[in-house]
Amino acid sequence: MKLAIHSFVWSDAQDQNSLELVMEKAVATGYSLIEFPGVDRNKINVDRIAKRAEQLGLGVLASAGLAPEYDLTSEDPEVVRRGEAFLHEAVSVARDLGSRQMSGPMFSAHQKFKTMPTRRGWDTSVGVLRKVSEKAKAANVALCMELVNRYETNLINTVQQGLAYIRDSGSDNIYLHLDTFHMNMEEEDPAQAIRLAGDRIGYFHIGESNRGNLGSGTIQYAPIFDALLDIGYSRNIGIEAFANAGCGDWLKAICAVWRENWSDGDNFARTSKTFVEMKINEAKGRRAAYRAA
Repeated sequence: MKLAIHSFVWSDAQDQNSLELVMEKAVATGYSLIEFPGVDRNKINVDRIAKRAEQLGLGVLASAGLAPEYDLTSEDPEVVRRGEAFLHEAVSVARDLGSRQMSGPMFSAHQKFKTMPTRRGWDTSVGVLRKVSEKAKAANVALCMELVNRYETNLINTVQQGLAYIRDSGSDNIYLHLDTFHMNMEEEDPAQAIRLAGDRIGYFHIGESNRGNLGSGTIQYAPIFDALLDIGYSRNIGIEAFANAGCGDWLKAICAVWRENWSDGDNFARTSKTFVEMKINEAKGRRAAYRAA
């Protein structure tokens, strides 16, 4: 399992200088992977970012979320068409950045909904993501759809729903992106949800229940890492958190980043890496002790 740090730890990273700065910070704080939010070719020189990452020895993980005007569950065919086009472009950016995955809540608009999801919206979303996944597979990019909480989507909040979506799609290139912050709200038993998801987990986020320092909230990490070892998870683990000072208004509104849980991104990155590595080693120790008993 390799650890990634999200660029949001330092800034919303929406311009060239910010992206290059957070890459340097990621390397300085001990990471070999960094996760970027949606990168816009019209604002960012993608080839330059990819080259800089190579120079730094840093792997890039791409993510993307859908604004309301790209909602795949919309009743408006034009909105759905724009959403599909957006995702195809996002996959091409991920490919050109050198990312072998694209994560995020890509199945519906990333927003608080005021209505129940519909079967038509579900089917439309599944149909679009099926097509996107085929092109992504040709580009060697796995789609890892993030299961977020009820305040950020109305379509998929749990592993059980996510697996049903994948089954309906018939795709072997759509995976689940799980996140402890969201699972803490939506899953009855996060560890059992991990076991249920099994090899369909394509990416895993670590985030505290209060979006603060790891270990400062209510998340029970021991059963989570035990479950990851039980299923043989060996893909990437990303550490995600939001620096209030660095968040744009758009991000604060979506994720309700209203207060400062910490202010030193460098310190947060270092201590989070130490924390996750410690929890992984503790889980390995418990597993070894159990086998020796």
